[in-house]
Amino acid sequence: MDLITLLPFIVLIGAMFLMTRSAKKKQAAAAQMRNDMQPGTGVRTIGGMYATVKEVHDDTVLLEVAPGVHAVYAKNAIGAVLDDAEYNRIVHGDDPELDTDGTVVPDDASSLTGDADAEVAKIDLGKDGAADDAETEDVKETEDVKDAKGESKTDGDADSK
Repeated sequence: MDLITLLPFIVLIGAMFLMTRSAKKKQAAAAQMRNDMQPGTGVRTIGGMYATVKEVHDDTVLLEVAPGVHAVYAKNAIGAVLDDAEYNRIVHGDDPELDTDGTVVPDDASSLTGDADAEVAKIDLGKDGAADDAETEDVKETEDVKDAKGESKTDGDADSK
């Protein structure tokens, strides 16, 4: 056999060797991460749930999902062990970079106007009594016109003439 004929096979076998070697390194790093877990460490499961490690056993881990709520997971279900700063940022929303100098943003737009109480007093959302009377008169006039023409309908009457 010629060396040129064997070259594609040699390259293919070499590529497969390199790919499996990197995958084994990743698996070993993940196993080491899971073995280094300590109680009190924040973790993320492969399903995306964040919890705190309470106990570590040979193949299982007891996680505190919420205060007073515990669940047993397989060690292989732990996707990442998080450092304390990252865990607190994600779970509790503690982010030191976002802390400001005590600036408080109000929940409504009342601070955008000069005097919020005076503005509320000026706005009258109730209907005007005169407009109510005019509307009632319009409805009565329409009904009177229909009665005069004999066009008033009762339930079950048809539109055909």
